[in-house]
Amino acid sequence: MKRNPAFVKLTQWEHWHTLAYYMPLFPFFIWRSLKAGHPIFYTIANPAILFAGSGTESKYKTLDLLPKSLIPRSFIFTSNDSASELHNSIKKMGFDFPIIAKPDIGFRGYLVKKIDCLQGLKNYLQYVKEDVIIQEFIPYANELGVFYHRIPGQKKGKITSVTIKKFIKIKGDGQLNISELIQKDDRAFLYTNLFHAIHKEKLEHILNKGEEMTLSVIGNHSKGTQFINGNHLINDELEEFIDKICQQVEGWYYGRLDIKYNNYDKLLKGEGFKILEVNGIISEPTHIYDASHKDASYFKALKSINTHWNIMGRIAQKLHKDEHIPYPSVLAYFKNMLWLRSHTQKLKKLHTMDF
Repeated sequence: MKRNPAFVKLTQWEHWHTLAYYMPLFPFFIWRSLKAGHPIFYTIANPAILFAGSGTESKYKTLDLLPKSLIPRSFIFTSNDSASELHNSIKKMGFDFPIIAKPDIGFRGYLVKKIDCLQGLKNYLQYVKEDVIIQEFIPYANELGVFYHRIPGQKKGKITSVTIKKFIKIKGDGQLNISELIQKDDRAFLYTNLFHAIHKEKLEHILNKGEEMTLSVIGNHSKGTQFINGNHLINDELEEFIDKICQQVEGWYYGRLDIKYNNYDKLLKGEGFKILEVNGIISEPTHIYDASHKDASYFKALKSINTHWNIMGRIAQKLHKDEHIPYPSVLAYFKNMLWLRSHTQKLKKLHTMDF
């Protein structure tokens, strides 16, 4: 019997809509705002980023807060730039195809694509008429999401969540084609439309027996990547390594680093890694989406989000009190959020298109 992806996602809380995680916590959110005396007090938790990283900040500028040696080489392509100069621009940056293209303002993996050739990039830019980050593809095999915070005035920060990102792979048996293997896999079939679009020219290809194929290299839940609870990795060594990096970013106290690396032991020594993104206050402690973990539950996921919001609030209030950072205009913030809603709907619509 053919499995129904929509039914599976409905019955497994890992795949529930974002509102299922945030609406139950709304009363706690309102209560904290009332106690702080300002409805958007939390938006100063990261003074270096627009509204602390609420989703309308430039990913390029935020990542650029880090030392160049820690981040992928990249540049911004705007709607005013000439597509004829694309390849020269890429070459000048010292990398070549494949590349990663993604909107400079966006989240949830919308329109983040690995592109293998110049024509593919031109096709992408023809549809995505936004400022786009053109970034070198980092071929490291592993990726972590590390949630970090530091209370202003304290010398050391803390890690409160580690997520191991597991990319979906299928293994050939010498008989079934790629499309059939996707349907057979317990996780891949949930993202059939996505993987059919990515691999549309290979769907009839039959993998050799034992041959593996990675279906997506983008470490996002919406791209099918499995999030595994990696909190067992939190120790003094990891915290010291991450703290050393984050202390270099002035005005960033709370959020998640997405790190790609080859070998974990070398990562802790500061070797063989790149930080793909620096995320602000809309970051999630993504370990909560590992429904297979022995301690996981929907209600524990809510508790973890609420705990992190409490930390975010403490940071914002301390910055306001001790460093006299003013709370922003409510009107400006809500105008910003209305723009984000419209922008996200546009990206979401484009995300479903085949180009």
